[in-house]
Amino acid sequence: MKTSAKPAEIVTAHLTLRPLRAADAAAGVEMLTDPTVAATYVLPDFADPEEAAQLYLRLSHLAAQPEHFIYGLYRGERLVGFINDVRVEERAIELGYVVAREQRCQGYATEALAACIRALFALGFDAVGAGFFEGNDASRRVMEKCGMRPACKSEILEYRGEERRCVYYEITREDAAFA
Repeated sequence: MKTSAKPAEIVTAHLTLRPLRAADAAAGVEMLTDPTVAATYVLPDFADPEEAAQLYLRLSHLAAQPEHFIYGLYRGERLVGFINDVRVEERAIELGYVVAREQRCQGYATEALAACIRALFALGFDAVGAGFFEGNDASRRVMEKCGMRPACKSEILEYRGEERRCVYYEITREDAAFA
């Protein structure tokens, strides 16, 4: 990130977004290996839980680095999800996010994404985007609630043996000023 320093943590009404902790690896691996997560969040097809643990540790390492925008979503001390940079190009960033299955439908994804959009604009980004697989109406609604609109971009991705359309939404600094 070629912007000012990212916040050490972001506090919302129900969550604290902070770097992923190694101590939360078990909860992270549980999310990464949950088939419902893999259905909507692009993940490798892990051969065993150790591979998922290695990915979680890599994410926690990257979360501590200032050039990456990666946070765990914590409800108190419990890891309930995470949000991460997928792509950074100049002053535009694409995010991915996931919430643990048993924590869904409580507004956590919307709350976290909205807070991250505000933080990223404060850091100097001009556009924040995210993508979802066509048919994932829950993720589309999260993006819409955060003021994101279709980016007139989609692509077909080969994922887990099938072609899936990924639809992209975004919000610009100017859009946010009028929201």
